[in-house]
Amino acid sequence: MDVTTVWRQWLAHHERIRDVLPAVPLVLIATAATAVGKSGWHDPRWLEVPWAALSCLPLIVRSRWPLGVTLVTLALDLTLMAVAPHTATTPAASLVALYTLATLGSRRTAWTVGLAAAVAITGVYAATHQESVVAGVSLLRFDFAIAATALGRAVRSRRDHLAEARARAERAERLQEEEARRRVTEERVRIARDLHDVVAHHITLVNAQAGVAHHLMRANPEQAYAALAHIKDNSRAALDELRATVGLLRQPDDAPSSRAPIPCLADLDSLADGFHASGLSVWVARTGTPSPLAPATELTAYRIIQEALTNTHKHASTTRADVVLDYGAHGLRVTVTDDGRPGAAKGSGTGHGLIGMQERAAAIGGTVSSGPRPEGGFRVVAELPVSLAPQTV
Repeated sequence: MDVTTVWRQWLAHHERIRDVLPAVPLVLIATAATAVGKSGWHDPRWLEVPWAALSCLPLIVRSRWPLGVTLVTLALDLTLMAVAPHTATTPAASLVALYTLATLGSRRTAWTVGLAAAVAITGVYAATHQESVVAGVSLLRFDFAIAATALGRAVRSRRDHLAEARARAERAERLQEEEARRRVTEERVRIARDLHDVVAHHITLVNAQAGVAHHLMRANPEQAYAALAHIKDNSRAALDELRATVGLLRQPDDAPSSRAPIPCLADLDSLADGFHASGLSVWVARTGTPSPLAPATELTAYRIIQEALTNTHKHASTTRADVVLDYGAHGLRVTVTDDGRPGAAKGSGTGHGLIGMQERAAAIGGTVSSGPRPEGGFRVVAELPVSLAPQTV
């Protein structure tokens, strides 16, 4: 930090000292002006020095009462010009006060007082020196007053511009931080949904197959061995999907080979086979004309089907579930139904799965509805867009 910056910061915390600083050189200049004559230098006229100092005294509070200080200093300077015209000095204290008023007051007040002061100073000077108000020396006093006001307004405009720029920068920084927090929250929720879907699906299958293996271990070792093989396959699949989900948290410079591919609708047959091995027959049907889907739509549809089938396997008393993919011109309808008994309860789940499906669909502009069917069983219907609209921030 340089000396100038330290000096400015110190003055900013000492307002009275900052306000009185201009008075010191003004008094010295006024004293020197009384020692100048037509024939050269002479002793200062000390009786006029206190009057000059008196006109500078109000500057001590010029930041607190700029208008009042301007009027007082102007009155004192005009009086000094009238009673001691031979000094012929410019009313410097009034110019400092005019500058302060322009930097702190309104534009209208600054220019009104500035023009009135310029006219008054020019008139008094011309009258006391028997000169025309349009003479060069008289107009010089007029220009000084106008210049002090204009300079003050220019400084005020620059300060306002800098303050506005700082406010915009701070506002942009706050918006950026809020946007970052919002994105982090959305990403955390999305990862939580992925973890819930992966863990709930595969652990449900592993639990069911482990029960089968335990039941058949003594009676039918071959089927128990097959169930254990399915447990191995499902646990490996769970690890792969967990690795893919956690891989989203990796840094950009991590090796891409460590990331598993994201599931899509082409993997539904493998998903159905996994459920079939655990005792739930899943039939997949496609209607309409299949069209390319956005990757987010593919993943969302897959996760919704996975969660719906997992809920069916966990909570419904059924051995069959149907999945229908209906491709439309602008959307994909996914319907998952089971043939549970009429009025059969869905179990005592937490409801996070249904909430997660709704959040997934809403994130890409789709909807999910679910509920029991009158003829029995449960239905989940998802309406998803084929392509995603561009996001606007």
